[in-house]
Amino acid sequence: MSPPIRLQELIRIIRTARTQAEERAIIQKECATMRSNFRENEGSYRCRNVAKLLYMHMLGYPAHFGQMECLKLISSPKFTDKRVGYLGAMFLLDERQDAHLLITNSIKNDLNHNTPYVQGLALCTLGCMGSAEMCRDLASEVDHILKTTNSYLKKKAALCSVHIVRKVPELMEIFLPACKKLLNEKNHGVLHGAVVLITEMCERSPEVLQRFRKMVPQLVLILRSLTTIGYSPEHDVSSISDPFLQVRILRLLRILGRNDDESSEAMNDVLAQVATNTETSKNPGNAILYETVLTIMDIKSESGLRVLAVNILGRFLLNNDKNIRYVALTSLLKMVQSDHIAVQRHRSTIVDCLKDPDATMKRRALELSLALVNTTNVRGMMKELLNVLADCGPELKADCTSGIFLAAEKYSPSKRWHIDTIMRVLTTAGSYVRDDAVPNLIQLITSAGDLHAYTVHTLYTALEMDISQQPLVQVASWCIGEYGDLLISGKCEEVEPIQVTEDEVLDVLETVLQSHMSLPATRGYAMTALMKLSTRIHENVDRIRRVVSIYGSCLDVELQQRAVEYNALFKKYDHMRSAVLERMPLMSKTPGNDSQDIPDSNREVKEQEDKKVQQNSTHRSNQTNDLLDLLGVNDSHSVIPTEQTEKEPLGGGELLDLLGGLKDAEPAAIPPIVAYNEDGLSISFSFELSSNNSKLLSISLLATNSTGSDMTDFVFQAAVPKSIQLQLLSPSGSVVPAQGSGSLTQVVQLLNPHKQPLKMRIRLQYRHCGLPVQRVSEINHFPPQAWQ
Repeated sequence: MSPPIRLQELIRIIRTARTQAEERAIIQKECATMRSNFRENEGSYRCRNVAKLLYMHMLGYPAHFGQMECLKLISSPKFTDKRVGYLGAMFLLDERQDAHLLITNSIKNDLNHNTPYVQGLALCTLGCMGSAEMCRDLASEVDHILKTTNSYLKKKAALCSVHIVRKVPELMEIFLPACKKLLNEKNHGVLHGAVVLITEMCERSPEVLQRFRKMVPQLVLILRSLTTIGYSPEHDVSSISDPFLQVRILRLLRILGRNDDESSEAMNDVLAQVATNTETSKNPGNAILYETVLTIMDIKSESGLRVLAVNILGRFLLNNDKNIRYVALTSLLKMVQSDHIAVQRHRSTIVDCLKDPDATMKRRALELSLALVNTTNVRGMMKELLNVLADCGPELKADCTSGIFLAAEKYSPSKRWHIDTIMRVLTTAGSYVRDDAVPNLIQLITSAGDLHAYTVHTLYTALEMDISQQPLVQVASWCIGEYGDLLISGKCEEVEPIQVTEDEVLDVLETVLQSHMSLPATRGYAMTALMKLSTRIHENVDRIRRVVSIYGSCLDVELQQRAVEYNALFKKYDHMRSAVLERMPLMSKTPGNDSQDIPDSNREVKEQEDKKVQQNSTHRSNQTNDLLDLLGVNDSHSVIPTEQTEKEPLGGGELLDLLGGLKDAEPAAIPPIVAYNEDGLSISFSFELSSNNSKLLSISLLATNSTGSDMTDFVFQAAVPKSIQLQLLSPSGSVVPAQGSGSLTQVVQLLNPHKQPLKMRIRLQYRHCGLPVQRVSEINHFPPQAWQ
């Protein structure tokens, strides 16, 4: 039999293939030849065949039939055979295949071999694919090698120990004595492996962490020597002495100094030295500085050191490398709560990043810019953010508008400025604004009694120019209906008044009704505005009646119902029309309950809010069964999205028959409860019964985190008995900040028509310290006032 071709020849032949089919034919032919050799137990060419098989595996072709041949090579006394055999085992074997257990004895023998290079092969293989059973069997051999004098073997043994600790954390006690001695090594490779091993153990065990805090002075000395050492060709990278080891030590110091005053104080000086003496012209120096900044942020460092860290990130923002700028923005965003003044000094540089063409960079700069807004800079920052809103792509508009709304509401210097800002956002962002933007702006306008004339003049002008921006059209229609008499009178002290006739105002509203760009909700606003104008003007009431009557046969059910009811006001209830459509009184916003800011007497706003809830619930209803499956709820429970809340008819006259009455009784106060308190996560519920419907209960969820790390990607899900309707409103965010420095809120609305006792099953999902966490709990201790 002719000898099989060599690996180099196979590579050459495969590369000459012109098509994928031709390549597959070559591979299949060679695989058939190798199978034949394996069956004949041709040992002289086994190493060559396995090498070719590994190359085919790298190309994506099946190579499982060579697993046993790898085991035979590992058992060979030849070093070249062992090398290929171990390489094949790392590629072709893993814990899912029983064959990997067959090499345990071979690895054990090779760990005790008298040749260091054979021992190195066994250590690499065990550190790459060793299962938990293999790690338990071979941990003592690895620990023995850690205590040898051979630096080559100690480095590999340290990295193999990291894999063992990850697989079987309880074995870390074996390596503790050797780890302390490894820190005295002069060889950088051994030091690097030791630091990685100690870091892994400290992250997994608080007891081990406490032990190694005594080693902080030694680690500080090693780091200081690395920063002061002269040129060393062996470890120099771009004029930096072993940046890889420096980064690893900084990460370990960050873990050891977290929440510990003594350890933090011991490392403050060396961190300042690294931060001031490290070269920043090359990436290795930037990597060290970045790790230094993270360490300063995470430990209990001095205030001056934290300012130095912020200044380093400020220099990063001026770097030409986008990755470095992005890292700086992300780090500053984490620091802005604790070191707001220091970050504020770099505001102009951060604002410049808003002009970056990269969407990812612009998003991060936007988040940081919004975090920097305060009462002193709100006007200037809003100008910049509005410019960003005008230029950014669709993927950023929603986030930008939400941030501007929140900042304007929190730091607004005056109501007029607030109204102007929100109107400009509506003009610029169009349909990308939040769902609650329209009712919130209406509430704001209503509460500013001295600005009604100014607002209606401004909105009418905007409406004449453009009716494509639906949220703006809705607000403008509402204002024209509410304050149309102020518009027609032409009296306005804030701006130059415009002369508008009744016919011109009605023409604009009819244009909105007839436009193909108008949403059904927008047409509803326009029709209600026409109806309200019927009590504020005197010469065109018949025209309004004709327009409203036309839509009594409209295909849109919502608009048709509205038109029918308004026709009833013109005919049967005409003597009550003025009372029903009177101007809304001034009101103040109810904290934490935006949906009830606008009284039911002004029906159109409430109806539009309910309409949006109904649209959102359509999407949620498709996910009902999935949520039930996830929570493991049986047939007696269900998650039902809350649709438009029905009001009970109360009698008491024609007005109540037409629009529904209001209840006089005030709901009793309901005591809050702690719904969940485990693993540092605490969730409390506070309750509020609707003043209009005693069967509608709002639960305000407040989540806090007492651990040392943020809980990210937080998701709250709930299921209730199927006789109760549930709606989860959008949460305030997705992060529960560490150490109680902030909170996450969310509103849960329950409609309990039969006033059944409440019980709820919840599921919590979040990431903590980089690991996914999922918890399921049941709440059965709701206060009885919640359903009585």
